[in-house]
Amino acid sequence: MLANTDIMIRILMAIAAGALIGFERERTKHAAGLRTHLLVCIGATLITLTSIDMFPQNPAPITAAIITGVGFLGAGTIFRDKNNVRGLTTAASIWAVAGLGVTLGAGAYTIAAAGTAAMLFTLEFGRIQYVLTRKRRKWR
Repeated sequence: MLANTDIMIRILMAIAAGALIGFERERTKHAAGLRTHLLVCIGATLITLTSIDMFPQNPAPITAAIITGVGFLGAGTIFRDKNNVRGLTTAASIWAVAGLGVTLGAGAYTIAAAGTAAMLFTLEFGRIQYVLTRKRRKWR
């Protein structure tokens, strides 16, 4: 059984991590922003905490179902329009934030911190890549 302070720390960290990723998406005006990422991260953390509390011998099946279920949520953000596919990064960020919530719920703080930093870097790198690609196209 987890101590109440440990539970609160994990939930507060989920709020912080989900908010960081969500704020980045909100700042760049993507469909799924702050509230969506925050709720997915908190929800995954809560479900993981509950599965650890109720099934301490084997919490894995419930936590594994989170990733599958969130895949359906992310799929709703993907749109195909003629030759363009939009929303793949948003879907991936929702899925990754669910994984982050599971990681926090399990108490793997170092992994969660590294994962949050990696996600933020990846999302920021996408904009750098876009700028570089756009400039290169002008040079042709």
